[in-house]
Amino acid sequence: MTRYVLKRLGLALVTLVLLSVIVFATAQLLPGDVGRRVLGPFAPQEAVDALNEQVGADRPAVVQYLDWASGLVRGDFGDSLVFQTPVRPLLADALGNSLKLALVALAIVVPLGVLGGVVAGLEAGRFLDRAITVGGLSLTVVPEFVTGIFLIVAVGIWLDWLPITAQWPEGAGLLTQLEHLLLPAVCLVLVLFGYIARITRAGVIEALDADYTRTAFLKGLPRRAVLRRHVLRNGLLPTIAVVATQVGYLVGGLVVIEILFNYQGIGLLIFNAADQKDFPMLASGVLVVGAVYLLVTLVADLLYALLNPRIRYGAAAE
Repeated sequence: MTRYVLKRLGLALVTLVLLSVIVFATAQLLPGDVGRRVLGPFAPQEAVDALNEQVGADRPAVVQYLDWASGLVRGDFGDSLVFQTPVRPLLADALGNSLKLALVALAIVVPLGVLGGVVAGLEAGRFLDRAITVGGLSLTVVPEFVTGIFLIVAVGIWLDWLPITAQWPEGAGLLTQLEHLLLPAVCLVLVLFGYIARITRAGVIEALDADYTRTAFLKGLPRRAVLRRHVLRNGLLPTIAVVATQVGYLVGGLVVIEILFNYQGIGLLIFNAADQKDFPMLASGVLVVGAVYLLVTLVADLLYALLNPRIRYGAAAE
């Protein structure tokens, strides 16, 4: 297991380096420049050039990248070219907001998705299975902005049950923050439920048809014990990987949700940085999201290995 973890950490480090290079190279293709974005379209070109020189945006891209990367090694994410402030506190606040929304959404969708998938798998081919599968997939294909607007109008305005903005007042307590996050979290639940339920259903059906399950029934074990010890333990393994992949999306891919609900998350921060060609902010934000995604997938792989000893033995033999 130690060799397995060290190998994954080494691959993660290489992935993050390549990711930072790709982001910086892609950012050079974006139109416009920092000075023009900050000063506006009517500012004189002399002022724009002076601002670009002041923030270092007129330097070659390679120089900007190496300067940012050398600071990153020392734990310094650099300064935002637009806000002229350190990137780290801005990223920390945005990442904290995104993690809060992701945790609320996961706390709702994972139990519901697993329960729906298990019920559908145990009732495979029957009405309840079709209702869960078709209903979940139908919700999955609906775009986020459609479900978001519907929830804002129906739940937030007509029924007035929940706030229509996810940004809570300054100094708000935990319950108030949760109240503001429920509506966007429900929007995410509607999108992710069908995917998690379908993967769980497939795992449960496969586990029910496995030889070890039939052997357990032939030995006379009670149905509840067989389901708990054999079917659920093995059938939920694919669900772990699916949930891990969704965490990266929930942390950095919620630009539409964050815009609809006026939420200052890291996805919106990265989007604005790309729009304004703020290279340090853009690269640092993408790198943080990539690090979170790699960390979560590593944890998922470790859980997978703990539940499936063959993974551990195979990794140790390599």
